[in-house]
Amino acid sequence: MSDNDGTILYLVSTPIGNPEDITLRALNVLREVPFIIVEEYKEARRLLSIYEIEKELICLNEHNEQDEAGEILAKVKIAGSAALISDCGTPLFSDPGKTLVNLAINSRIKIVPIPGASSLLPALIGSGFLLDTFYYSGWLSPKKDIRQRELSRLRNIKDLLVIMETPYRLGALIKDVRKIFGDKTPAVVAFDLTLPEEKYIRGNLEYIDNFVQKDKLKGEFVLLINNK
Repeated sequence: MSDNDGTILYLVSTPIGNPEDITLRALNVLREVPFIIVEEYKEARRLLSIYEIEKELICLNEHNEQDEAGEILAKVKIAGSAALISDCGTPLFSDPGKTLVNLAINSRIKIVPIPGASSLLPALIGSGFLLDTFYYSGWLSPKKDIRQRELSRLRNIKDLLVIMETPYRLGALIKDVRKIFGDKTPAVVAFDLTLPEEKYIRGNLEYIDNFVQKDKLKGEFVLLINNK
């Protein structure tokens, strides 16, 4: 079967911090589509204002996706195209949009990802670790007991482990990881990637824990644990 009358849903990657990290293709798509599906109005308007893009915005987030995805898809079909963005980075990595994309695929609507900024690859290539394989575990539970059980499971995976977490839980996560994996396990925290204060904290978990607590670090980060 052919795609649905040439209708396209673009999945557009946006910067994770530095507004210069957007592609020409992404800008062209955002300027040309009839409307943009966003995670939060405030963040989307702030980002789009940098590039002087004014479009109709439709909110799709974790609170309304199940109820609104069908109606938004109907609007995409009428308009002929639309772009989906998250608050930052590459859409659908722990961001809303999966339901909408699956409905679009089932409706034979063409899905076109527009690649761009992501915290995952910069964290990996700047870590200094061997990158022949790695295990992406994503976000862990915010509840300490569940998180520690998840980390215990990850301890059995002999690979380079990649963990994401919200900025305000960096200190708690590092302490749990240190407890489960041990003081001497090599690790890297890729902190505030693409921003002026970007840094890679390299060392064993004891060193990283002490660094994080001393500097009271709070910001976006990716944690890599060399458990090979």
